[in-house]
This record gives sequence, structure tokens and C-alpha cells, in this order.
Amino acid sequence: MNQKERMLANLPYRSWLDGLPEDRLETKKKLFRYNNLPPDEADEREKLLREILGKTKDGYLNIESPFHCDYGYNIEIGTEFFANYNFIVLDVGKVRIGDNVMMGPNVAIYTAGHPLHPDSRNSGYEYGIDISIGNNVWIGGNVCIMPGVNIGDNVVIGAGSVVTKDIPANMLAAGNPCKVIREITEDDRDYYYRDRRFDVDDYR
Repeated sequence: MNQKERMLANLPYRSWLDGLPEDRLETKKKLFRYNNLPPDEADEREKLLREILGKTKDGYLNIESPFHCDYGYNIEIGTEFFANYNFIVLDVGKVRIGDNVMMGPNVAIYTAGHPLHPDSRNSGYEYGIDISIGNNVWIGGNVCIMPGVNIGDNVVIGAGSVVTKDIPANMLAAGNPCKVIREITEDDRDYYYRDRRFDVDDYR
């Protein structure tokens, strides 16, 4: 098993071997083009974004510039996806994102990590552990999602959270470390922000 195969298997690997630097360089070149395209070239932006990402579905797809990732081919995104400015994905491991997902500005998804002990860390080995995000998820601004985390369907993560453990479906969660605050229920449908009710009827 070479180092790229080890990386993709979530095993310790060395990132300067077996074509990995070349892969990262190619992705950086595409990201440079993407991040410097004029904002009115929407079709070209989407075309290039779909080239960078490993797997996408038909439908709306938009990541505001700047966007940064390691490889791109380890990122899978569903339909109706939006990420705001400065979306960062360290996609050493797989990152799987469902349908109807929104990311606030400065969201960071980190599959990558390094050993805790300095001798092990100085050996040059690092790792990536897959992350999954379900359908109908809203991730608030400045959220960090750490290696190995699974976020269920219909979850909202509050701004500034550091997500270190799995979050079950249908939960509002926030904090550092991120913890479940409460379940999202049918009672929440009629409110657009805290205790503020919708003043229109076409939101259902």
C-alpha cells in the first residue's frame, strides 16, 4: 500500500510521497483560477468548481471566493449547496455533504490531523479521518468540524462552534466543544429567528 492509498484508507501516511504533492499542486492551480475569476462569470465558476470537487449532483452549487482545499477529489457535495466566504476543507479524508446544506463564512472542515506525541508527530506521519454531513444542515459562521465527525440530517450548528463529536439528526447544537442544546421540532416552523414569527404565509 503506497502513501496515497494509506491516506485514502484513513491510515497514517507521509504527505510528500507517491504523487500527493503533485495532486495538491494541481488543485492549488485550479483554486487560484477559481478564486480569481470575475464574479459575473457564473457559468465558468460553476464549471471549474465541479472540476475541482470529486462528486457533485445536478442543481444549485455555489462556493463564494475564496475557497481552499487540499485535493478536491475527496469532497462529495449534494444538490442545492451554498458556502459563504473563506470555506476551508482539509480533505485528506473523504468529506461527504448531503443535499440542501448551507455553510456560513469561515467554516472549516478538518479531516486532517497529526499525532499527539512530539516524537510521533516529528516522524512526518499525519492522518485523515472521514467526515459526513447529512441533508438539510445549516452550519453557522466560524464553525470548525474536526476529524471523524458525523452530523445528522436537519441539524443546525451555531456560529463559532468547534464540533468534536457526532451530532444526531434534528438537533440544534453549539459551543466549544459543540454540544446538543435541544431538538428541532415542528413548533420551530413558524419562527424565522428566536421568538420572531413569520409575517408571510409562503414559507411552508
